[in-house]
Order: sequence, then C-alpha cells, then structure tokens
Amino acid sequence: GPAWGGVRDCGDFGPIAPQSAELPGAPVWRPGDEDILTVNVWVPDGAGGGLPVFCWFHGGAHTFGSSAQPDFDGAALARAGLVVVSCNFRVGFEGFGHVPGSPDNRGLLDQVAALRWVRENIAAFGGDPGNVTVAGHSSGAGSVACLMAMGRARKLFGRAVAHSVPSAHFTVELAAAVTGRIAAAAGVAATAAGLRSAPPEALVAAADRVVAGCGDDPVAAIHAFDPVIFQPVVDGEVLPADPLRALAAGAAREVDLLVCHALEEYWFLHAVGAVREVTTEAELAEFAAALDLPADLVDGHRASLPDAPVLDRYLALFGDARFGAYGTRLAERHARAGGRAFLARFARRRGAARPWHGADVPFAFGNLDAVGADFLIGGAPDEDDRALSRRMLRSWADFAATGDPGWPAVTADATPVRSWAVPGDRLVADDTSALRTRWRDVRFDPLRPGRVAGPDGAGPSRAGRAG
Repeated sequence: GPAWGGVRDCGDFGPIAPQSAELPGAPVWRPGDEDILTVNVWVPDGAGGGLPVFCWFHGGAHTFGSSAQPDFDGAALARAGLVVVSCNFRVGFEGFGHVPGSPDNRGLLDQVAALRWVRENIAAFGGDPGNVTVAGHSSGAGSVACLMAMGRARKLFGRAVAHSVPSAHFTVELAAAVTGRIAAAAGVAATAAGLRSAPPEALVAAADRVVAGCGDDPVAAIHAFDPVIFQPVVDGEVLPADPLRALAAGAAREVDLLVCHALEEYWFLHAVGAVREVTTEAELAEFAAALDLPADLVDGHRASLPDAPVLDRYLALFGDARFGAYGTRLAERHARAGGRAFLARFARRRGAARPWHGADVPFAFGNLDAVGADFLIGGAPDEDDRALSRRMLRSWADFAATGDPGWPAVTADATPVRSWAVPGDRLVADDTSALRTRWRDVRFDPLRPGRVAGPDGAGPSRAGRAG
C-alpha cells in the first residue's frame, strides 16, 4: 500500500483476501478491498529482546480464511513468551490460480514476503530474527511444508509446526485446466490479458461455479468427492518439488519439524458439507478409484471397522489419505534425511465431540472461549479441556523456543507419537499402527487432470485435500 508519515493507528485487522466465505466472528471480503498484504504482531507485556518468534499461516483450502479469525488470536501464546506474527496473503485464484506468464503460487510468495518482513523488522518488537518458527493448520500447514521445500524461503525460519498438513499438490497441467474452467465461467479468455480483465469478484464467483459443478464434471477425479480447486502448484520454480520428495531428499534438514493430525479429520468436513456423501459400497469403490487406492488398503479399513457404516469407512480413508498417513510420512522422511521431526495426534473426545479437523487449533492457541470455538471443540470447555489446552500451548511455546516439544523425536528406527487427550495424554513409544503400516507403500504424487496419475505418467498417484 501507499507509504505514510508519522504514526499510523494499527489497532484493527486489515482487509482480507478476495473470497466468498463468511466465517464466525471474522471480517468478510468486499469488492474494493485490495490492500490485503498485512501482518499482525502480539508481544508479551514487558518484553525485552531476543524472544522466539511464532509466525502463523491460516488455513481455508487455499481459498478462504484470514488472520483475523478469533481462534487465531495470539495473546495467550504471547503470554507464554513468544512474539506472535500472523498475516494475510492471497488465496483462491489470486493466490494459487495459474496465469500464463505469471508466477504460480503467488500466495506462497506473499508468505515469503511476510517472513522477510519478520527478518528485517521483528527485533523492534522484541523478537529474535534468528529464532523463527513457521506454523499453520490445514492448507496453512500445507504452506509450511511448501516453504520448507522452497529455496527462496531458506534461512528465513528454523522450525516448523504443521497441524493437519494435507497431501494435495497440483501439476501445472491440472492448475491450467482449473484456470480454463474458471475463465469459461467468468466469460473471459484463459490468457493473461483475459484473466486480468476480470475483477476479483468475478473470479471468486467463477471459481465458486466451477466448484459447484465438480460433482458432475470434476477437473481431477478426486474433485467429485472434495472440490478443492486451488492447491500449491509443483511448477519447478517457485515450488521446485512437492514437499514429501523435497524433505526426503534433505531439502530442509536444518529445520526442526512438528507434525500433528486429528484422529477423525474428515468428520468435520462432512459435517460442514464440504465433501460428497458416500453411503454405499459402490460409491466407496468409486472414491477408492478416484484416489487410486489399492484394494488391500480398502479391505484393511473394512476389516478394522467391521461394524462401521460405509460413511464412516469413507471418512476414515479420506482422513488417512489426506492428513494422517501423509503427515506421518512427512515426519519420518524428514527424520531419515537428517532433520529433527516430532509427531503428535489429537485424540480428545468428550461426549459426542470428535477429534476432528480444526478442533486442535483453539486448544494449542489457548482460545477455547473464542467465537466459533464451541462448534470446533463440541461445546463449552471444561477443566480437563483447559488443562489440555495449557499442555498443548506449552508444547508449541517450548518447541518454538528450544526445538523440543516435550517428547522424543522420530528416528530412523522408531516413530514416537504424543497423543493429546483428556483427562491425560499418552506417549506411544513406537507407532506400529495399522494407519502407518497400511499406507506404507501408497504414493502421494501431484494431481493431474481427469484420472489420477504419477508425475511421469507411469505410476499411480494418491493425493489430496486441504482445508
């Protein structure tokens, strides 16, 4: 935005990125709100200098959301001794749509710009620019994983927290196919000039129409079940390789990594109507084909959940494919490449409240009473919940400060897992669960249009959704 002189009042959140979502307690986007690249900073009372810095990237399927959501308030983390930073960045077509002649992954480039701002300015707020942790949930966690794979983000942070990190990435071919659909829906040519001629509100509306049509005409096979049409694009430039392969090759071995997933991720996405309903064996078989899941894996889920309805088996498979198995694989590959990795699972149940997608975020932020948190966590918190929140928040603060969240790291020989639960937590010394073993040989390759195929066309791909 334009420069200013003197002191500017910065007590309110800035405008959010173009989107159609309206989230509880959060601002909405209005046409004309274009100066959206802002950062927010929380500082402990009486802070001196040299404090650990915790940079948060919001989720929202790379399509919606903002740093102003109430459960992302950084005050409690600041009281734990961190300088907390969050930011807005471009999402949807503006941030992740493929535009001929322009860089892909513009939303990721915005995040890199925010991290450069932190490096250059955070000392003035009491933060240590040499001790920066990046963190995010869902597509925000996907951004964190991508930043670990990006050379231009190297040296801007030393630790990473990824809660519910999704497995989905697009090939340039698929990103271009999505652009073609959006351009047609907007009534413009799928060229740089044609796309530039459409105002942001027209592109938001066009993307919504493409999503609405994916049930009958998916761009990639998985879009018939989960129509997330924006993902990080493995373009070979901004994002040189998908994060799993980059981390396995040691691209970020100097970065400490903390990964967490929830036990029943997709029950939330089903509850809010984000995914297709699947209730018959025939539909489940169609879903498995869309992700090219091997038959023995599907049979294994059926055997381990013999009395569960088809819907539950579908949601369990989807959660493993998108978050659970992928996050575990990411931590293990990072450790084997010489990095330090820690793994956790959110397993807290209370009554009908499930350990589902997003429920862990208010706990880790210390925001159990935030607007909208009651839906995420399944009602008003009790004292056991508050104690769990204190434990999870402390693990984040300790990890950001020292690189140790409070339990053993993953090694080449063992995968310890901290299970967050009420009334108390559990440490699994070595995860040998069916989740880990059943998915061991499943690949997570970038998605292509139509059928699911590997990056060289020779192998199957099993991949992704981001929330």
